[in-house]
Amino acid sequence: MRLYIITKRTLFSIGFCLLIGVIAGGIALTSTVQAIQTASAQREIPIYCVDTDKKQVALSFDAAWGNEQTEHLLDILDKYNVKTTFFLVGDWVEKYPESVKEISKRGHDVGNHSNTHPHMTQMSVDDMNTQIQTCNEKIKTLTGKCPTLFRAPYGDYNNDVVKTVKANNMYCVQWDVDSLDWKDPTPNQITLNITNKLKDGSIILMHNGATNTPEALPMVIEAIKAQGYEIVPISQILLKGNYTTDVQGKMLPAQNATS
Repeated sequence: MRLYIITKRTLFSIGFCLLIGVIAGGIALTSTVQAIQTASAQREIPIYCVDTDKKQVALSFDAAWGNEQTEHLLDILDKYNVKTTFFLVGDWVEKYPESVKEISKRGHDVGNHSNTHPHMTQMSVDDMNTQIQTCNEKIKTLTGKCPTLFRAPYGDYNNDVVKTVKANNMYCVQWDVDSLDWKDPTPNQITLNITNKLKDGSIILMHNGATNTPEALPMVIEAIKAQGYEIVPISQILLKGNYTTDVQGKMLPAQNATS
C-alpha cells in the first residue's frame, strides 16, 4: 500500500490551483453574460404591442394584392364606428388609388407596407430606402399625408430593416395577435384566434383580401368590445416621445428600459 504524505506546500499548491480555477470560471461566466447582454442590447426589435394601462387594442389590415373586399370592410368599420390601420403596398396604391383615398377619407391610418412587397432582409440599405420612400410618395400624393407607420412584408425584418425605418422617421410595426385569416379559417375561428390572445396594447393582424375576413369582421369587433376593449388606430395606441422595445417587442417609455 502506497502512503501519501500531504505537506503544507502541497496544500498550498492545491489551494492555489482551486483559486485560479474559480477565478477563471468567474471570468468566463461574466464574459458570457456580458456577451448575451450586449447582443440583446444591439438587437433592433419592431413594435409588436404597446405597454399601456388603457383598455385599448389596434386593428390593422395588410393590403398587398386584391381589392374586391376593401369597400365592404370599410362599410363594416363605419357601421361600428371603428377606426383602424391599413398597411398598403405601393403597387396596390397604384392599382387602386380611389380605395386609398377612401381609406384615408374615412379616418383610418394609412401605413406603408413597402413598394413591391419584397423580402427586405435580402436587400441593401439603399434598396430598403427606395422601397419605403417610393411607397410613401405614392400615398402622400393621394392622401396629402406622409405615412409614419411601416410594416415589413412577410413580417420579415433584421437590424438593418428596423434602423432604416427609424431613419425615415417612421415606426416599424409588427403584431402580437395574428387572426390567421390568410389561411381561410372559418369566421368563428378567426374571431377566436384574436380574442383568445388579446391584452391591453395588442396589435391585431388581418388582411383586406382574405376570403372570410368580411364575414368575420363584425364578430371580431363585437367580441373585442365585449371584452371591454376600445379599438383604435395604431397611431393612437403608440406611446409619445422616446421609446424602446423589450425582447418581446413591447413598446416601452425610454426611461423604463433596463440596462
